[in-house]
Formats: sequence, structure tokens, C-alpha cells
Amino acid sequence: MDSKEMAGYIDHTLLKPQAGKEEIKKLCREAKEHNFAAVCVLPYYVALGRELLAESEVLVATVIGFPLGATCSEARVAEVKAALEQGADELDLVINFAALLDGDEDTVRTDLEKVIAAAGVKTVKVIIETCFLDREQKIRAALLAREAGADFVKTSTGFGSAGAQQEDVLLLREVLQGGARIKASGGIRDRQTALTMIEAGADRLGTSSGVAIMEGK
Repeated sequence: MDSKEMAGYIDHTLLKPQAGKEEIKKLCREAKEHNFAAVCVLPYYVALGRELLAESEVLVATVIGFPLGATCSEARVAEVKAALEQGADELDLVINFAALLDGDEDTVRTDLEKVIAAAGVKTVKVIIETCFLDREQKIRAALLAREAGADFVKTSTGFGSAGAQQEDVLLLREVLQGGARIKASGGIRDRQTALTMIEAGADRLGTSSGVAIMEGK
């Protein structure tokens, strides 16, 4: 895979709570230099990202209900509306873990539908945090996301006990059958891991190591 093709998979990500404005500026410079698919930043930095990337093809993504998925639907809808007003192109939404683990699929489905509807035509990636789920829960979470209209199912927040695993990407590919794309995220720090995830079926990679991956480090 050549560098141009690899760059198109990468969401260049900086979501650590201590991230400062200068770090976001650096992130956006790197994204423009390598022509990554998107940057993924905290909601506070969406407007700055939009300003810095206005003359580029790099998209601005942000997170909703992050990282715990524990906010109510009304709060998540408000987050979406604010993010869109500030210029977000894509939204990475954390699934309601509590309801999912309780087996309350109606609440999970209704929540996803409300938040995805608020996003309108914008791309929504539903984070299911695979490290906290058993196989059946992963399958149900992915199907619920697909049925609610998610554009992507994303493996991880990067704040859980583990990030993307090859077997989870393979499982999502089998379950989703093209009905939603797959974003592998968390722990992707080198080119070989990135290629492994892409070969398993990932359509997008969430990583803070985009530059290292492009440089083959």
C-alpha cells in the first residue's frame, strides 16, 4: 500500500484531556501535510480545527458522550448540535454501555436513533468499546448500531483496557456485511499494525501515531 492510500485511512487523533491549543495546531499541520482523512479532536477544539483545516480536504471529527457513553440522549443530542454548529464533519459517538450491558436493547436503539437523527447527513461512527464486551455483546452492539443508521462501527475509545484487536475487526466485518463501515481505534502505533487492521476489514483507523505510521516507524 502506498503512502497516499494509507493516509486516506487515518483519523489523526488527539483526545487526551491535557491537550493544548499548540498541540491541536501541530495535529492539524501534520494532517494537512500527509492529507489524512480527518483529525479527531475534543469538542472544545472543533472550531479551531475547522479554522485550521478550512483550505484543505481534511475532515474535522469529534466525540460525543465520550469516553463513557453514560450521558442521557438529550445531552448527547445537544453535543451533536453544538459540534455541527462549530463545523464538525464527523461524529464518533460512544454507545450507552450501561444499557447495553443490562440487556436493555430498546434504550440503546432509541438513544442511537435520536443522536444519529440529530447528526443529519453527517457521518456517525458508533464506538462499542469491544474490550468490555463478550462476543455476543459485540455482535448485538454492532447490529444495533447498523440498524440505527450508523455509518461506521468503531472498536474503541482508546480509554478502555484495550484497543483494537484483529479478531474484533474480523468479527465486525462478518456481522456488518457491508451495512456499515469499520473503524479500528486504540493501540495502532505502527505501519504493520495499521496494515493488519486494514487487511482484517477496517475502513478507517483512529490513531495518534499517524505520522509514525506514514514514516514506517
